[in-house]
Amino acid sequence: MTQRDSDLLNHIIRYCEKAKSYLARCENGKDQFMRDSMCQDACCMCIAQIGELSGLLSDDLKNAHPELPWRAIKDTRNFYVHNYGSVNMEYVWNTLTEDLPILQKVCESIIQKK
Repeated sequence: MTQRDSDLLNHIIRYCEKAKSYLARCENGKDQFMRDSMCQDACCMCIAQIGELSGLLSDDLKNAHPELPWRAIKDTRNFYVHNYGSVNMEYVWNTLTEDLPILQKVCESIIQKK
């Protein structure tokens, strides 16, 4: 793994942590999240940044770790940035609570193996 890939993975992990901390401010409750537009905006920005960073990872790294849907991660960023007014917060909630924890664990695992 290149140093650049390692740095990018660390940034992705930090954005996963940021999103988790924003959710904690909502007491990790879906109802509170659905009512808190500031938390929604902050979490969406984290997801968008993760998508941007994932697009910068080398093809070698992405090909070596097909367990993550790299293209879908990047496409999510594009959707959030270009269609923000129509982003379904139910989908965002699922991304935050189901997908980001897995992404973080896999990224941490990749870094530990280097």
